Amino acid sequence: MPTAARHVAQLSQLRADRAQRVVIDEENILLVRDGDTVHAFSADCPHAGAPLEKGALCNGRMICPWHKAAFDVSNGALLEPPALHPLDRYTVTLDGDNVLVSPEKLASPALPAYTATPHYVVIGAGAAGAAACAALRESGFTGRITLVGDEPHAPYDRTALSKFVPSADMAPADVPPLLAPEWLTQHAIERIVAKVERLDVPRRTLHFETGGELTYDTALLATGSLPTLPSFPGVELGGVQVLRSLDDATALLEAIGEDTRETQVAILGSSFIGLETASALRGRGVSVTVVAPEAVPFAKQFGERAGAMFRALHESHGVVFRLGAKVASLEGEEGNVHEVMLDSGEHVPADVVLLGTGVAPATGFVEGLALNGDGGVIVNAGMQAAPGLYAAGDLAVFPLHEGEQPLRVEHWRVAQQHARIAAENMCGARNRYVGVPYFWTYHFGNRFEYLGHASEWDDIVVDGDMDQQQFVALYVKDDKVVAVLACEREALTARLIDAMGGGLSRADALALVQEAAEAH
Repeated sequence: MPTAARHVAQLSQLRADRAQRVVIDEENILLVRDGDTVHAFSADCPHAGAPLEKGALCNGRMICPWHKAAFDVSNGALLEPPALHPLDRYTVTLDGDNVLVSPEKLASPALPAYTATPHYVVIGAGAAGAAACAALRESGFTGRITLVGDEPHAPYDRTALSKFVPSADMAPADVPPLLAPEWLTQHAIERIVAKVERLDVPRRTLHFETGGELTYDTALLATGSLPTLPSFPGVELGGVQVLRSLDDATALLEAIGEDTRETQVAILGSSFIGLETASALRGRGVSVTVVAPEAVPFAKQFGERAGAMFRALHESHGVVFRLGAKVASLEGEEGNVHEVMLDSGEHVPADVVLLGTGVAPATGFVEGLALNGDGGVIVNAGMQAAPGLYAAGDLAVFPLHEGEQPLRVEHWRVAQQHARIAAENMCGARNRYVGVPYFWTYHFGNRFEYLGHASEWDDIVVDGDMDQQQFVALYVKDDKVVAVLACEREALTARLIDAMGGGLSRADALALVQEAAEAH
């Protein structure tokens, strides 16, 4: 028997600019006022469980505070990743000024009958691959979908590998999947766990290392990138690790061992993965030294002021830096690394070495397609690389802004944005990338958010206290905000990312900053 609707609020007291959470029979439900109408959705983001009422309502979009997934206010439909599914919906009834909601979720539409043709193949079972499978079915594709990946694991949240696994806050086995196993089964996603030896683009055929081949009608190439190994001696020693996959994370934990306070780790490179891992390891008392040629971490991405803040934050938690340094070799005993030799002659003790020395597009198996000089796959704004082939993620060289040089953006959420556009266009749409890049990085309990993408800027306008990790920094070029770096400003960044999609002036951005301060 259906559960009776419950009175949960007064329409006159619901704000149009802010969602409200209510609880009915242990169901967390979000009320969203849309004019004189009220909608009710699941209250937590389906990606990582963020409380959606802490985000923002902007221009008919509900934006998650944590990772900036966006949903349609009118029906809960997914508009932007990293969520891959829409919000659950509940029935709302208005009785005068009274808002009544049933605690039973509305039933999802019945699944269609799936067919064997046409055959679409998604090559790469990471963030982009998972997003593509979800978006293909969401867009109404009922043909055959084959998801090909060389890891035995179904697509998982790779961002946890440097943020939470090294700290032991999350076991490798607990890294969350991006698509539930039952979803893959229900939506007839066929998985092949194999390494692709050759992709014959003109013939639309995959050849596997283990033998056999697979032909397709249309494919999405989403194999991401691979760690680049430096050329100095010693990289083959035991204890030298990379961190790109779940198996890599497990191997890193095993190399560090249980008695973490006796382990010395050297991280080569001041990359995001490198410094996030440094933060995670220091939480367990591991001795960490970061060796990098840069004078200031993250100066290229965020500028020297912010870079100095990151360095000071790490040093205050015991991370030791050797900056402006180059590695001459890794030295070992009995086949295992025991120190890093710098070209200055300094020795850095190390039981484990983590290589954070960059990545390169995983495209060495692609044949019959002209690649960019760095190995990337050149695509148009619709993510198409060739007839019958689309590309997404780290390997895609795409036009971020019209009239500017195409580039690669190695962000997890951008890969998912790409994949959604590619999937929609594989289903007949003609959509273009017009999104705003976003990523977040985690250091000693602080979540730093970065919106947009800036290779250069005229000015950086900071509101708040950067040294206390409570700030928003606007990166301005020609009086336009091209990027934002922030910490502890999640509702504000939700509004900023929405505004940046249509172009945001310095003055308008500062007005949003002021509004957020007054609301707080």
